[in-house]
Amino acid sequence: MRSGAYSGGMNSHETDWIGIAEMARRSGLSVDTLRWYEREGLIPAVDRGPNGRRRFSRAQQSVILLLAMLRDTQMPTSEMKRFVALMDEGAASHGRRIELLERHRRRLTERRAAIDAADGALADKTDHYRALIAQGRDCAGAPVSDAVRRRQSATS
Repeated sequence: MRSGAYSGGMNSHETDWIGIAEMARRSGLSVDTLRWYEREGLIPAVDRGPNGRRRFSRAQQSVILLLAMLRDTQMPTSEMKRFVALMDEGAASHGRRIELLERHRRRLTERRAAIDAADGALADKTDHYRALIAQGRDCAGAPVSDAVRRRQSATS
């Protein structure tokens, strides 16, 4: 879970700056990923402090936390770029942002159903092996020797 979430509505005059290492820690993204996001235009040009090091404004921090969450959901980078471009358009793009996010949510729902099905299959297989161990049987249903039975319930 991320340590923050996109809240929007941040004022550009807010100056709670943090460096790239702290931004990486808060977002769960690597320093290299943050630099790549900047090069690719996913985040606006990052201000530099007097020492020449990157420093992230509160507004940029919020956008990065949102991008990290979108990345966690496996949103394609191209869609993340599109979303950021829509954010740059302001309020006029709210409907298009909703459409993009709802399309992604539909994909998440489909992935969740596939993961749930796979989880169910794994649970069924685990239950099957537990039943074989309890019955002292092999996969064909034949009884196993005491030596095999002792090894059946052993874990790595």
